[in-house]
Amino acid sequence: MKSIDVIAALLVVVGACNWGLVGLFGFDLVAALLGDSSALSRVVYSLVGIAGLFQAIQWKAIQRRWSNAEPSFA
Repeated sequence: MKSIDVIAALLVVVGACNWGLVGLFGFDLVAALLGDSSALSRVVYSLVGIAGLFQAIQWKAIQRRWSNAEPSFA
């Protein structure tokens, strides 16, 4: 389940960076890379949205999973 947490977090970061670029510079990186309203860009936008919902809904469960984990570097 932790791998899903990491993937969702990465997608949320990608989405946040893209929205930051849109807000600051009017530049949509996803659209620039994948095409404006292309099927692939819509998939990316959808995955980012799903990841955000997952993070919001699972917030407490994610915290429990990660706080109970043994450190991998110790």
